[in-house]
Amino acid sequence: MVTFYREAKDGQLLEEGITEAGSMSSFIAAGTAYATHGVNTIPFFIFYSMFGFQRVGDFIWAAADARVRGFLLGGTSGRTTLAGEGLQHQDGQSHVLALPVPTCRSYDPAYAYELAVIIKDGIKRMYTDGEDGFYYITVMNEQYEMPPMPEGAEAGIIKGLYKLRAAPAKGTAKAQLLGSGTILNEVVKAQTLLEKYGVSAEVWSATSYNELYRDAHRAERWNALHPFEKPKTAYVADCLGKGPGVVVAASDYLKSQPDMISRWIGKPVVTLGTDGFGRSEDRASLRNFFEVDAKHIAATTLSALLRDKQIDADVVKKAFKELEIDPEKADPAIS
Repeated sequence: MVTFYREAKDGQLLEEGITEAGSMSSFIAAGTAYATHGVNTIPFFIFYSMFGFQRVGDFIWAAADARVRGFLLGGTSGRTTLAGEGLQHQDGQSHVLALPVPTCRSYDPAYAYELAVIIKDGIKRMYTDGEDGFYYITVMNEQYEMPPMPEGAEAGIIKGLYKLRAAPAKGTAKAQLLGSGTILNEVVKAQTLLEKYGVSAEVWSATSYNELYRDAHRAERWNALHPFEKPKTAYVADCLGKGPGVVVAASDYLKSQPDMISRWIGKPVVTLGTDGFGRSEDRASLRNFFEVDAKHIAATTLSALLRDKQIDADVVKKAFKELEIDPEKADPAIS
């Protein structure tokens, strides 16, 4: 784990200790310097993701009101990525709390190339194009392989959704699987598990449910005001609406995140998320508890395919047994 590091002589690195309010004040000062001093600065405020919108959300709103520019980076994000340090660090709601801030663009990338594309886009929008707004990006503390970027994925990364992996050629039952952040890796594993049971599933990376939601409402508003013109369609509908089979979305955040886009897809969407408290001691146990690991994603997909009459009941029974799925397991949202 060796990387090149260079500290710029014309930059500043602030380590303010455990003072979210003080650090957010520094972010606001730096993020409004373009207006107050005529100097563009690009602040990156890195914090435990729970300690941002949940603890100093009013300051973040004030930052938006002051037309701040910059990047908020929520570290150790997701409800299942940082186990063993107590519930105060297990964030499953920051993206939900980010949605009400009009000028905040929030993203939950899984891979390094997604992060690079988002930051490049942000610098261009804020400092070249002069757009008002700032970015909230969640990043993880989990080590996993960083794959190369699929060709032509840049636009989808920014819009909030792109196809990561095509469906295998074999398999009569069809599905579309969505994942974001670290849970995207579980979705990729679920794609492989499903092949065993005759399911051909696509994998989509959902980098921003909030941006997909906003895009869909912009399309609806335009259509309402232009009833005599050809209607626009939501980007998420263009991606998933004509795709094959059932749609299953898994997130390290509340189920309300993928639920936000379901009505524009034109077919039922089954969502998996981290509603509830998580008190397990490691990632694998937490993901099993919240039912967002690969085996639960695969089982949920098979259940949806059975209801859609794409697969036989015997196949699903066999899969549940082999995957060790307990139908009577306590609901994590209330347990």
